[in-house]
Order: sequence, then structure tokens, then C-alpha cells
Amino acid sequence: MSWVRLIRFVDENGQEHYGDACIEKDSELAEKLKAGNLYAIKLEGEPPFGRVTKGERVQVKSLLDILKPEDVPIVRCIGLNYIKHIQEGGRKPPPYPSVFIKPSTSIAGSAEDIPIPKIAQDGTLDYEGELALVIGKSGKNIPEASVLEYVAGYCVANDVSARGWQRDPAKAGGVPQWCFSKGFDKFAPLGPMLVSPALVGTANDLHLQTFVNGEERQNTSTGDLLFGVEKIVSFCSQGTTLEAGTVILTGTPSGVAMGMKEPKYLNDGDVVEVRISQLGCVRNKMAFE
Repeated sequence: MSWVRLIRFVDENGQEHYGDACIEKDSELAEKLKAGNLYAIKLEGEPPFGRVTKGERVQVKSLLDILKPEDVPIVRCIGLNYIKHIQEGGRKPPPYPSVFIKPSTSIAGSAEDIPIPKIAQDGTLDYEGELALVIGKSGKNIPEASVLEYVAGYCVANDVSARGWQRDPAKAGGVPQWCFSKGFDKFAPLGPMLVSPALVGTANDLHLQTFVNGEERQNTSTGDLLFGVEKIVSFCSQGTTLEAGTVILTGTPSGVAMGMKEPKYLNDGDVVEVRISQLGCVRNKMAFE
């Protein structure tokens, strides 16, 4: 990709563009936007995943969601992929990445309220701060050594989860059920920008934190991942075409509500913020419908 930090924005003339944010660190995105001095190099062509050429430097008036549901063919997710998270659940590490899916309708913006349907208002709503990667070009049977050729960039994400529908035998049956419990509309908010592998490589040493109403719940390095980016993408592509725009959530570290002795599940109005160094943050309010 010919950009480092991809954003989608509205300029001073009310025109929508994709651009390469003119910042040196992720915190400057919000700081400069608030101060009115955020600029980006406009990208012409076929963003976010096609060929682009760099245009003029323009001022950013407001940020838009980096990906729309129609940009994303599917969301693939990896469960049980942080070693300490596996330990807190009392489980054994899986031999291969454990994969489930969310529909594209689960995509949400970085500051958007997350609508919680009545069926998920059972007192077991949970958060999962995660590193997300986005496939930039379609591929199948991708070797590990070539994975970064297919990764457009990384962003921060929250895998919102209705644990009752995931694990309660009265709802899920005898085997944990993942897709329905995690696939409600807007249950996958993504950060405001995509950061290129040119800047963070395989993203194997980033700092992830999750806060609920300002209280820190998760604090881990992505170095605790059992299966890293190369393993995940290569495995998910075996016999399966990963289409451009596919989002892959790489798993959550320890500290989720479900893993606590006395779980602190989410309530109506709770605000969940997930931060990952160099990638920015998502900050979403849970809004019971």
C-alpha cells in the first residue's frame, strides 16, 4: 500500500476522501482534529484497497468510519489466542487457530453507540479488546512468508459478546456457540484508521488496553498471542479465498468479564474504550434498545 495511516474524512469543502494522515503518532489524530490542524495527503484512484496515487495535502474537517459494512465481505475471528486468556479460562491451547465468523453487518464506527438488542440484555454482555487486520488483496493458500503482501493494515477493535448465548447450556446447548452470540449488528466496532505493516510489521509487540467507564480491564502486549499474524492469515486462507476487505480479529487477552471470579459484565450506558499503541482507539457506549 502507498499509505502509512489510512483515514476516511471530509474536507473543508464538504467533500469525502481517503487520505494518508499527516501525523507522527496515533494520539495526534484526535489531538490535531480537535485543534483544527489535522491534514492528510489525499489519495486518488480506488481506495481503500485498490491502486491509488497521492494527491494534494488537504485539511481534515471531520473523520468518517474507516470501513463501511459494504467494504467488508466477512469478519473472521480467532478465539482463545492469548496465552494468559486461555489460562484464565482453564483451557488447553488449541493446536490450530480456532476460527468463527461475524457478518459484515457487525461492523461499526470507532465512536458509534453499540445497540444492544433485547435478546442480548441478559446480564452477560462482555467486551474483548482486539487487534484487527484487514486483507488488502484476495488470496488463497497463502504461505506464511508472503502474508504481509496481503495485509493492507491494522486497526483496533472490540469483539462485543453476549456470553449467555455463547456458553449458557440453556441457550447455546452443550457446545459453546460463537457466531450468533457475537454477530449482532454493530458488535465489531473498528478504529478510525488503518496502519500499514510498513510501520508496525507483523504487529507482534503492540500494547493493548481496555477500559470500562475509565477502569482498566485489559493490559497486555500482542506478544502474548499464541498464533501471530502470519500463522492466522496463512491458516485462514487454506482452501479458502480471503477476499480483499476481509477483517480478521486476532483474539482477546486476559481481563474479560467472563474470566473474573465475580464477572463485571456491561450495562446500559457503559463506555468501553480499547487502545492499541500506534493504532489509536475505539470508544463506544453500550445502548440497550
